[in-house]
Amino acid sequence: MAWLHITAPGRGTVPTATSVCACGRNRSAVGRRHVLALIDAHTAHRTTCPLRKNEGRNAA
Repeated sequence: MAWLHITAPGRGTVPTATSVCACGRNRSAVGRRHVLALIDAHTAHRTTCPLRKNEGRNAA
């Protein structure tokens, strides 16, 4: 299970983001460029997370 929390309050402010996963992965970013990179990394992690790979076995 993974969570992505993005805060982008408005013009002239610095966006921040935090990506947390139940497997123990915890990343954060500050600034537009870094937040966009974290979004991509979060999406990629969802396909490689060891907890998600076992999810299908437990559901059956």
